[in-house]
Amino acid sequence: MTNPDVTASFPNGGRAVPSSVPVLKRTLAYGFAFAAAIAVVGGVVGLLVAGPTAAWSAVIGAAMAGVFLGITALSILIAVRYDIVAFFAIVLGAWLLKFVAFIVAAIALRDQPWINPTALFLSLIAGVISSLVVDVVVVMKTRMPYVSDVK
Repeated sequence: MTNPDVTASFPNGGRAVPSSVPVLKRTLAYGFAFAAAIAVVGGVVGLLVAGPTAAWSAVIGAAMAGVFLGITALSILIAVRYDIVAFFAIVLGAWLLKFVAFIVAAIALRDQPWINPTALFLSLIAGVISSLVVDVVVVMKTRMPYVSDVK
């Protein structure tokens, strides 16, 4: 039997929300905002430097970085609902999915005439670096308990 006072204090009907969930949600929001900013800046710079092909390539690179960031954070947000074995299976599966998706995308985009490889590469690298910076800043600014909050 559950205590109604305790159950009412949890927003999801009596199950504790791990303290990592707000951190990951904030990481997703900031990461997508940075990916959008990189797409805009990369698109404008690519357009000015090398034309529309470079602009679209920069947007594609930023979108790829945003998708890969999203896969990581969403896999952890989904995995925290399950036991530890399922958690690691989900996170490892997402990592393998990202790895395969990146290889497939790199091979598919390698020789396309409508891709500027330099703009794609630079915006992808900018997206990866910005997602790492977002992760560090969000974790540094987050107040986390020293002990586990889930039993």
